[in-house]
Amino acid sequence: MRRIGYVVTFAIATMLVWQSYAQDRFITVASTTSTENSGLYAFLLPKFTADTQIEVRVVAVGTGQAIKLARNGDADVLLVHHAPSEEQFVKDDFGVQRFDVMYNDFVVVGPKQDPAGIRGSNEGVGALRAIAEKSSIFVSRGDESGTNKKELALWRAAGLDPGAGGDWYRETGSGMGRTLNVASGLNAYTLTDRATWLKFKNKGDLELLVEGDERLFNQYGIILVNKEKHPHIKTQDGQKFIDWILSEIGQAAINSYTIEGQQAFFANAK
Repeated sequence: MRRIGYVVTFAIATMLVWQSYAQDRFITVASTTSTENSGLYAFLLPKFTADTQIEVRVVAVGTGQAIKLARNGDADVLLVHHAPSEEQFVKDDFGVQRFDVMYNDFVVVGPKQDPAGIRGSNEGVGALRAIAEKSSIFVSRGDESGTNKKELALWRAAGLDPGAGGDWYRETGSGMGRTLNVASGLNAYTLTDRATWLKFKNKGDLELLVEGDERLFNQYGIILVNKEKHPHIKTQDGQKFIDWILSEIGQAAINSYTIEGQQAFFANAK
């Protein structure tokens, strides 16, 4: 009887240890505010966890900050949207390999009154130039995010330095949601990814005014952080997340996510 009791007790203890392990099995993903604010992760991650029993904890910040976190070893996987920075991350041996995941686009939103007269344009550079010429208020994230980097590239293409243009150019130093709130409060223009705009509830008098420019293409990439730089990285589970995202199941899940009936992201893993 003692032997049976011992075996049962051991089995229960083993089960409890396994359950504790399973509950503590997680990876950390450094990612952008757009993937979080859009609701994509709330839609995707429970599906991944159900398939693998691996929890995903997302740190949602601007792309620049997300890359810094990954460089410091504070994340197992990086999922952001500024390809040149991602490629440099891999080149510097902080990341193993970069993969395309999905895309959507950036849009310019602004007040219904549209003082800069950009409504209906499909030319992002021309729209920003018109905003500057009218000194209409433009709200920038100013946070080194992928959106901010895209915006600054558009200003450079327009041959303008908005920071030297006066108080019409405002920087929040914050994520897309807060920046849209500021733009709504000021009845100002801003650049945003489409998914966050669709999900944003406090639109006020803001409308989508400019879309369809090839320059506004918004590609997302995923990278496993290099264990050789940071030995504590959860390589096996991090790779499982990447493999799932790039698989037919993960890609189909991305394509099936909609906001107000509109597809928010378009899977394009190769």
